[in-house]
Amino acid sequence: MRMFLATFLLALAANAALAHGPTPQKIQQSIAVAASPAAVWAVLGDFAGIGTWHPDVARGEGSGGNGEGATRTLTLRSGGTLQESLDEWKADGMTYSYRMGEPDLKALPVSSYSATVTVVPDGAGATVSWIGRFYRGDTGNEPPDALSDEAGRTAMNRYFADGLKGLKAKVEGKPAP
Repeated sequence: MRMFLATFLLALAANAALAHGPTPQKIQQSIAVAASPAAVWAVLGDFAGIGTWHPDVARGEGSGGNGEGATRTLTLRSGGTLQESLDEWKADGMTYSYRMGEPDLKALPVSSYSATVTVVPDGAGATVSWIGRFYRGDTGNEPPDALSDEAGRTAMNRYFADGLKGLKAKVEGKPAP
């Protein structure tokens, strides 16, 4: 009986080690902008205004302004739609945090995400940081490559990088990248 119990417990432990769900992913990007923090925040701080500076966004629509619970719907140039809601908006700290609603795997291959953007002084200019936390598109144990952790990291990094470059170009008065 002891041998059976030991074998059963070993098998159970082995299965638990092999059967793991998704792990939380995190990305962070930042960019220096040759403008005052206030000038950067005047563009970035409008939660629904992302379509005016993010080159991947074909159209952005929002409701609720910059109040907690505000929403925005972003239609991406590559296809798909992002539904996002504002969790926290602090003008005095030049920062806001938001999260995705229902996932659209065509838009981004992630099942959920939350993000925070922040503007801080940096010499004569400003630095914008964008931090995101997310889970891959397929939360099963064996996701297809297109919905894996790597696919999620690649897509989120590209989306953040494109956005930061677009914001920099808009605030500095240069052509969009």
